[in-house]
Amino acid sequence: MAIRYLKIVLVVLVALEGLLYALQNIVNLDAAYQAVLYVVSMQDHSIYPASLGPSFENPVFVWTFLAVIVSGEILVGLIASKGAWNLWTSRNAAAVEFNAMKTYAILGCGLAMVVWFGLFNVVAGAYFQMWQTAAGALSLEGAFQYGGLSALIMLFINMADD
Repeated sequence: MAIRYLKIVLVVLVALEGLLYALQNIVNLDAAYQAVLYVVSMQDHSIYPASLGPSFENPVFVWTFLAVIVSGEILVGLIASKGAWNLWTSRNAAAVEFNAMKTYAILGCGLAMVVWFGLFNVVAGAYFQMWQTAAGALSLEGAFQYGGLSALIMLFINMADD
């Protein structure tokens, strides 16, 4: 039973992480916009000054990128919250039912990997080369932590309960 509670708590934490990051971005909207602009405009790239494709400075594109990030974080929060609720409501059920209720918890953790690995490491890190700046490198480190921990939590959640 303790393992079930631990799984529920970890999914709640994934949900909180998504919602808190989304809210922090919303509360600091101008700073978030400036951070995204800095990354997608590929400013201060001296190590690899050339890029495979264009940079973006058009406000419409920058706001779109920011909206995708914040929307992804909100979805992580909402889907993981639904997953935590489903696990909570089935915590005393038979193992088969509890295992069947893991779908949204797994989806929430998987979406966290899409946001923090996919958007930050692949798109921002590989395409926009944000690792070349101090601020970008710190963001990549954080994104790796969030995505990696979400992956570990997803694997733990997915383990069958007897």
